Amino acid sequence: MREAAPAEAVLREKLFSLQDLKYREFQSKLIPTIDSDTVIGVRTPDLRKLSKEFAKTEYAEQFIKCLPHEYYEENNVHGFIIEAEKDYGAVIEKIENFLPYIDNWATCDLISPKVFKKHLPELFEKIKEWTKSEHTYTVRFGIGMLMRYYLDKEFKAEYLEIPAQISSDEYYINMMIAWYFATALAKQYDAALPYIENRRLDRWTHNKAIQKAIESYRVSAEQKAYLRTLRIK
Repeated sequence: MREAAPAEAVLREKLFSLQDLKYREFQSKLIPTIDSDTVIGVRTPDLRKLSKEFAKTEYAEQFIKCLPHEYYEENNVHGFIIEAEKDYGAVIEKIENFLPYIDNWATCDLISPKVFKKHLPELFEKIKEWTKSEHTYTVRFGIGMLMRYYLDKEFKAEYLEIPAQISSDEYYINMMIAWYFATALAKQYDAALPYIENRRLDRWTHNKAIQKAIESYRVSAEQKAYLRTLRIK
């Protein structure tokens, strides 16, 4: 374990002052890919509030260069600091520096910079790069951004090919692909349905996408009934 940099020491003191041991036990069970000893146990609203305050200090820029982080919450603070950045170019640089160090689904999924909404054409090019990465959570992040920003007004049917063409044994990638297609079935049913009818996804991801779509209130009863017939046994 390396010695904590000044910025890390300042942040850790604040994080441990907010520690909730019962929440730590609960949180650790949700993120089995990381050592429970690296979870401090800070509730998300408290973490967001702390991150917002910390992002305004002189320590923030120093802290995000201290990679890898030792604690799960430090990774989340890092993500929240990136979210607060208003310059698109700076956000992309900071995200790409950070993505290789993300080691769990929760940190991956919490990052969604507001500035992305103003730069969707450029972001789409980055998504294509991220989804071809060898790193699990970089791929997951790319699919997540495709799901968040390109299933509504910006949607094009060919975008469905991006997650459909990903072949992986990684649970956290396949779960995100399933989540993407379940959301696509809810928002762009006619375009997404052929990917299920033609069994374009592997068996587990296919069935999980159907399961999640059936759980959605945005999918009609008639659509749910048909999707049930498309499960692969």
